[in-house]
Amino acid sequence: MSAVEVRARAENLEGIAAAGSEGVVSSQRLAAVPILRPGEALEMVPGLIVTQHAGDGKANQYFLRGFNLDHGTDFATFVGGVPVNMPTHAHGQGYTDLNFLIPELVDRIAFRKGPYFAEEGDFASAGAAHIDYFRRMDASLAQITLGEKGYARSLLAGSPEIGGGNLLYGLELFHNDGPWAVPENYRKFSGVLRYSQGTRNDGFSLTGMAYRGQWTSTDQIAQRAIDSGLVGRFGTLDPTTGGETSRFSLSGEWAKRWASAQTKANVWWLKSSLDLWSNFQYCLNDYARSGTCDTGDQFKQGERRQAGGFALSHTVFDRWGAFEVENRIGLQGRIDRLYPVGLYATAGRQTVGAVREDRVTQRSLGFWAQNETRWTSWFRSIHGLRADAYDFDIDASLAANSGRASDQMVTPKLALIWGPWQKTELYLNYGHGFHSNDARGTTITLDPADGTTPVQRVKPLVRTRGYEIGLRSEPLPGWRSTVSLWQLDAASELLFVGDAGTTEASRPSRRRGVEWTNLYVLADWLAIDADLAWSHARFRDHNPVVGDHIPGAVTTTANIGLTLDHLGPWFGALRLRYFGPRPLVEDDSVRSRASALTNLRVGYKIDQRTQLALDVYNLFDRQANDIEYWYDSQLRGETAASFDRHVHPTEPRTLRLTLSHRF
Repeated sequence: MSAVEVRARAENLEGIAAAGSEGVVSSQRLAAVPILRPGEALEMVPGLIVTQHAGDGKANQYFLRGFNLDHGTDFATFVGGVPVNMPTHAHGQGYTDLNFLIPELVDRIAFRKGPYFAEEGDFASAGAAHIDYFRRMDASLAQITLGEKGYARSLLAGSPEIGGGNLLYGLELFHNDGPWAVPENYRKFSGVLRYSQGTRNDGFSLTGMAYRGQWTSTDQIAQRAIDSGLVGRFGTLDPTTGGETSRFSLSGEWAKRWASAQTKANVWWLKSSLDLWSNFQYCLNDYARSGTCDTGDQFKQGERRQAGGFALSHTVFDRWGAFEVENRIGLQGRIDRLYPVGLYATAGRQTVGAVREDRVTQRSLGFWAQNETRWTSWFRSIHGLRADAYDFDIDASLAANSGRASDQMVTPKLALIWGPWQKTELYLNYGHGFHSNDARGTTITLDPADGTTPVQRVKPLVRTRGYEIGLRSEPLPGWRSTVSLWQLDAASELLFVGDAGTTEASRPSRRRGVEWTNLYVLADWLAIDADLAWSHARFRDHNPVVGDHIPGAVTTTANIGLTLDHLGPWFGALRLRYFGPRPLVEDDSVRSRASALTNLRVGYKIDQRTQLALDVYNLFDRQANDIEYWYDSQLRGETAASFDRHVHPTEPRTLRLTLSHRF
């Protein structure tokens, strides 16, 4: 954590960006934000909301552009060139666990939204974020944070000069119990080691990242259990749910800039594991099986994964007659091996039986090409084409579900950009994108729960198509503003239901909306930012009986902040996040409640190297919910299942005090 230099909070993308919804979040801006969880760093992407529906060691829940992105489907995330999204994951397709992230080491977050960028492939239909760590820090950092309910975090980081480069290191130790009736006892270790020379455009880096965590989880609980007094808002209906996870990665990045060309290369490897114990329906299946609730409905989703990949790109800067051109080509590849990935029935974290346990190998290769031509001083165009091929090999515990599958897809991209005129640019974008489906759904034939019920296979790749009109401008000195009107169509919304071990293909959908993003630096001591978003999401095949609303599709979001610095030794920030209501069922008869949460930071610079900061989360102690679902469950002692609202509450007012020293 550092005091915020408000004068350096924005990066000007005029003449560079391909869309109005493209941007960069600087380290200074991120440093101004009180962050409850590491994944909330992504809330600096305009319109993106980050929540949690279980223990904090689990991947966050993400919402953007009318999507309930679950744990990351349709939003691609990278850290240090290594992809975070996990295909064919035990818990959810595209699972994005950012708990290994150390926010104080983030140099910048470069984000793009929409399927308009040839360089972006799987999971990037709604958007993508590339998070990069520093190559060099201004000074070493020692930091300790203490808070309520057993919260303790320590961080040691620096980047000494070695052999003509810099060795960035970061070590984080963390513990938190949270407000839960059953203490979360979340313990984690995160580490980063990066050696680099030069810059990201002309230099190289070698990076190692490590993370291990374990926790006890308070999952979402039925509202009727709270209303009846069976449990409190922060209580649990299964005190043994939770998880253990790890992630280790190595990566190398190299870039060379010549007078008329640029070459970049990236190679990475990771090893990860997850054991996740959940119980969302309590006794429903147990009563159906035996008429009693002896073991309950707890289950474990587990996987052991090794993955590796690469990305190459080459850019040539040239002239075609009177026109400046930029031609780019790229090649990307990835392979994931899961030995095994499984779903198990459990009780008190003890395995009762296996629903399915599979060995999966998934390979992908993508080639892309792009041309940017500057036709005049005020008009340029970007044409792109991407081709992807996927191959799946599944060895299932139920032989009928084993097999091989493959798929290919070509996706065109187009951007037309007018300007700048008076510091204003206009963008027109069109493009196709895709996301991969869980590999197990591509070969499945029988429901693994009973081994006899037929199940329909799904296509490996799902096409999306997007349109966007954007405007980027500086209406007044210091005020940068962007507006985007967008639409995104999906051929179908395919979802692997990890809780059941089957794949479901839902209906074709259409989403459209508008985003307005603003940053106004009024003085070197005061900045205001406001990100406002509205979206409309519906299934396209009208069904008057079932309904056309998409469950979980957020309509309205807002993220508004006030940042102050250079007030003598004082600095601070105030942020308001509004998370609008969502339909929970297709006919919109049940909706989630909206929430508005305010976070506050007040800091004092003891001297040039030492500072103290107090963060207050949920300043007004609002009793809101991080997440709400509508489904059926059966509590112990109930004679029948009931559909109900299932909620995970936001944390109450929480205080954390941080002492930082740079040396």
